[in-house]
Amino acid sequence: MEKIKDAVVWAEIPVLNFDRAKAFYSKIFDFDMLEEMMGSHRMGFLPMEPQAKGVGGAIVQGQGYTPSALGTKVYLNGGSDLSQILDRVNLADGKIIQAKTKITDEIGYFAVFEDTEGNHICLHSVK
Repeated sequence: MEKIKDAVVWAEIPVLNFDRAKAFYSKIFDFDMLEEMMGSHRMGFLPMEPQAKGVGGAIVQGQGYTPSALGTKVYLNGGSDLSQILDRVNLADGKIIQAKTKITDEIGYFAVFEDTEGNHICLHSVK
């Protein structure tokens, strides 16, 4: 197999109530979410720096997108310290499933929360 830079190139988080989910993610990441229709799907784009050519993602409402606590786990970038985002989860009507937990000194920390749609989403940060 050829060597590839990233294992993941894009992530989509399914939502049923787009406006509620947009408000939730906008609040926990403290940003104004851009949204766009892509065919029949309504998409809200998660924060990232496009010039850095990193991996992006979106919340998506449309046919074939059903939120679940049991599906694939996505790890969102929690910035330098995921505590700042995690502190806003309950205030945005989400629920903390796994508090900030150290993985190793080299890898950093993770946490898991449930969004307003019932998805279990993970966060990662180096400190």
